[in-house]
Amino acid sequence: DPVKAWHFLRADGRLTHGLCEPLPDGEPLRHAGPVVLGEWGLHASIDPIDALAYASGPVVCRVECGGKVVMGRSELACSERTILWRYDATDVLRHFARLCALDVLYMWDAPEVVRRYLRTGDESFRDAACVDARAAVMHAGSADSIIAGHAAMAAASDETVNAACLCARYSARVAGLTASDALGAAGIAERNAAWDAAGDAASERQSRRLTLMLREGWR
Repeated sequence: DPVKAWHFLRADGRLTHGLCEPLPDGEPLRHAGPVVLGEWGLHASIDPIDALAYASGPVVCRVECGGKVVMGRSELACSERTILWRYDATDVLRHFARLCALDVLYMWDAPEVVRRYLRTGDESFRDAACVDARAAVMHAGSADSIIAGHAAMAAASDETVNAACLCARYSARVAGLTASDALGAAGIAERNAAWDAAGDAASERQSRRLTLMLREGWR
């Protein structure tokens, strides 16, 4: 049966490799050669937050994958991929990155312009927020405050797709670090287990958030 998944294209709608001209929605793109995960075939991800790691641009596509399908942990490869709908999700991805950074903002003493940009998304604050965040994070004391500072830097950067991906990871990392530190003198195995559990839970929350935001952006 066909598998619904997510895929990101460049801003011009073209593929990174292969066809020069993008196909219209509803017209299947077919791969005639072998299908090997990460090497050959047409790729996509079940969760959009995984698709971000492979994204070549901000155009989000809801796709249907068929033919031969090979499933992996964070992506799949297939011989046939059809775009059901697509749009430029730049604004959604920027908003998502800011929300992830806001999740961990409490971990550090962020400059006021950084707080304003993250809370409002006002583009007139973005350049100053990026500069001030970079300067402030150099003086951050704890590991979690440094990570939170880097999340703010990423959210205010020009790299829209990478920022969304990084901010989600930073949010999960802070959650894991906080859970591990809360155990104090516990053993390494117990602390690591707490880190993994909290980080996984945070990643799942961000995945659900991004999925909802992308769907709402389409509507």
